[in-house]
Amino acid sequence: QVQLVESGGGLVQAGGSLRLSCAASGSIFSFNTMGWYRQAPGKQRELVATISSGGSTNYTDSVKGRFFISRDNAKNTVYLQMNSLKPEDTAVYYCNAQLRRVGVPVEYRYWGQGTQVTVSS
Repeated sequence: QVQLVESGGGLVQAGGSLRLSCAASGSIFSFNTMGWYRQAPGKQRELVATISSGGSTNYTDSVKGRFFISRDNAKNTVYLQMNSLKPEDTAVYYCNAQLRRVGVPVEYRYWGQGTQVTVSS
């Protein structure tokens, strides 16, 4: 089994910062792309940022220059540093990882349970 556990969400005032973490555990052979998605009430889940196994990053336009994704391969962890937060960033944030499990020849995508981020104006 593979588990992705997010942490670091909470309530913050506009202009503040939060750092999300997502730690993966289980019988994992290798990681590929990892990323963060978010879903606001009444909206579809959307991509926030991704980071490849080689460290290449990709961001949705609305967070460029404010959010920064990073990963620590030794700890099987991906981070999302969120700065200059806005009320429209309020959502449940989900971690996603494309990985191979030990003994399984193909990659699958796994999701965390989500962590709430609320930005007050």
